[in-house]
Amino acid sequence: MPSNRRRPPPPFVPDPLLLLLLLLLAMAPPPAASAVGVNWGFASSHPLPASHVVRGLLLPNSVPRVRLAAASSDALSALAGTSVAVTVGVPDALLRPLASSTKAAAAWVHDNITRYASSVRIEYIAVGDEPFLLSHGQHFQPFVVPAAANIKKALSAAKLSSKIEVVVPCSADTYQNASMLPSKASFRPDVNKTMAELLSFLTNNSSPFMVELNPFLSFQQHKNLSLDYYLFQLMSHPVKDGENKYDNYFDASIDALVTALTKAGFSDMDIIVGRAGWPTDGAVNATPAIAQSFMTGLVNHLSKKSGTPLRPKAPPIETYLFSLLDEDQRNTASGGYERHHGIFTFDGQAKYYANIGQGPKPLKNAPDVDYLPSKWCVIDNNKELTNVSSSFSAACSNGDCTALSPGSSCSGLGFPGNVSYALNNYYQQHDQSEDSCNFSGLGLITTVDPSVDNCLFPLAIRTSAAASLHLTLAMFRLLVLFMAFHFLFIV
Repeated sequence: MPSNRRRPPPPFVPDPLLLLLLLLLAMAPPPAASAVGVNWGFASSHPLPASHVVRGLLLPNSVPRVRLAAASSDALSALAGTSVAVTVGVPDALLRPLASSTKAAAAWVHDNITRYASSVRIEYIAVGDEPFLLSHGQHFQPFVVPAAANIKKALSAAKLSSKIEVVVPCSADTYQNASMLPSKASFRPDVNKTMAELLSFLTNNSSPFMVELNPFLSFQQHKNLSLDYYLFQLMSHPVKDGENKYDNYFDASIDALVTALTKAGFSDMDIIVGRAGWPTDGAVNATPAIAQSFMTGLVNHLSKKSGTPLRPKAPPIETYLFSLLDEDQRNTASGGYERHHGIFTFDGQAKYYANIGQGPKPLKNAPDVDYLPSKWCVIDNNKELTNVSSSFSAACSNGDCTALSPGSSCSGLGFPGNVSYALNNYYQQHDQSEDSCNFSGLGLITTVDPSVDNCLFPLAIRTSAAASLHLTLAMFRLLVLFMAFHFLFIV
């Protein structure tokens, strides 16, 4: 890829006091930043090969821990022999089969944990992907705790239960309240019964509570709270909650959870933040500059170990930044910005500075990325364009047009540039096949980069279909196993 298409992080120049602090820390035990990790998701049409992610991003940038969205054999194999601590995710789609069959849980643990346990430093299994989201209703609730229990049994049988803990990622809306005052928080009534079971399970197994924070969504929903509140900026009027004062969203969210846990009778439970990040595109106020402010504020805040008003000097035991890479196939129910949470672009190029383990040094980009040829699909302006809307809709519905959203990086393209962006996205997602730039004769393949200013027309990377397929096949095998057990039980 031509170098001018890369977006390197802005230079980071530490002041003398910071340099002195870093020198002192170099002689001290590992700082609190060691409790910070990153999320690594796989919802990408053209994922960067796992070996590139581990050898080109995680290790060169000294990332201490990573949370995998699912059990990826490619990712786990690439992590073998490294010191990176790993959390392995279990998608919501597998909750029911894992809850219904101890044999299915044993098979999952054998295939995805036991075979890697000797070479990969697996610390947690995260059961479900925000199964208590308000939008999910009761769909996954009955299966969460039984699935977690069956996985724990399988770990015990494999003699791994003392090394690997089981956690359940819970969305912030599991306990948030309309007032945004931590003291008013409690778990939603519709999850109370399941939550009581989950908290008892976690306590009995000495496991922490994992919460998923979505600060950008909260910022969109609460117009009365300033952007400074979310970016850890000094505020002249902190949010008052009785005798406590809150000058940032993060502490208020943690204390809201602490309040909910206390009301449920589990006041001393440890907390892990499984997700906290800020998008760089796809909506107003989703920019690399604001994302950098959020990430810098968060990591600096955690490094102080100051905790929260309700838990002074006791911050979350771990916090995972969201996310390592952009994912152009993530669900956009919350908004198109969900596909732009990456600290790096989908091809491993840093979008801004963030301390993910490397300290004040600039982030290192993924080297030797194998791009497809420098070709793009654009609208042919010599053709009749009166009926171009159907081609635009078809391209967007089968591609990713979130960068065209109001306030996004490509929102100012106008017509016909926005159509060209949509056609090219579809073309790149389909590996630049000639017929994917047809669009009833309206498409034109060009070798001239149509990118404009900060609006980059993507150029896909060469990737093996197996990189995405193995996750689907693993889920398919487990579902088939579950169906076989279910059939035998009925018969």
